[in-house]
Amino acid sequence: MNSFDYKQFYDQVGKLNGWDFSQVKSTTEGTNWELFHEAGKLCAKSDILLDIGTGGGESVLPIAGQVLLLVGIDASASMVCTAQANLAAAQKPNVRFMQMNAEQLMFPDRHFNIITCRHSEFNATEVARVLTDDGVFLTQQISEGNKLNLKQAFGRGQSNGVESGTLLRRYQKELGEAGFMNIQSYEINLTQYYQTEEDLMFILTHTPTIPNFGQFEDDMRIFKQFVADNSTDKGIRTNEQRFAIVARKH
Repeated sequence: MNSFDYKQFYDQVGKLNGWDFSQVKSTTEGTNWELFHEAGKLCAKSDILLDIGTGGGESVLPIAGQVLLLVGIDASASMVCTAQANLAAAQKPNVRFMQMNAEQLMFPDRHFNIITCRHSEFNATEVARVLTDDGVFLTQQISEGNKLNLKQAFGRGQSNGVESGTLLRRYQKELGEAGFMNIQSYEINLTQYYQTEEDLMFILTHTPTIPNFGQFEDDMRIFKQFVADNSTDKGIRTNEQRFAIVARKH
């Protein structure tokens, strides 16, 4: 994963296409685990929450009222601009969004009670440093088998060919080395249906699921064939495979 420049990707694509993921229409089947729903259950009104890789902020903003202060950071300038616009629309006075690299968190030691990270990289040592001793870190990440039928159709894809569980084991190891003693993990496997071709196209052009989608001669032919092969009464079928980690220092 480290070989892919996610910051450059999101800056470039964001400038071209915008970031309104709310327009994507899809449904899922299976037992879900949603990061910010779980984080919200742990929040107290006196807590300070940090969201790493916050993107446009739309996922974390709904739980802003459950904490004293919410800080969202992202390495991408275009993402932060979108988050600022979403914040202005949401009118949440206790939220701050800023551009920052997760590898070097510019915050004091033991500053945050809760830290979240959804589908973004993080530095376990930095997370441990800025988290209070009784705090909790929650992350939800994309697994290697995510959207497997798409990767098989295109013959390429995010983490394509990487053994399932590789990223989970890496993060478990890094969190343990950073001083977390209580590390729980959860696997999430869902069937996903995109309502229209346009919904699926939006995902492929806004995420690195299929790297450089649209820049290869056969991409549109493969896309049309994939839609034909995977269309059902519920929509265009693929899968979501994710994992979640909840980690505490004690």
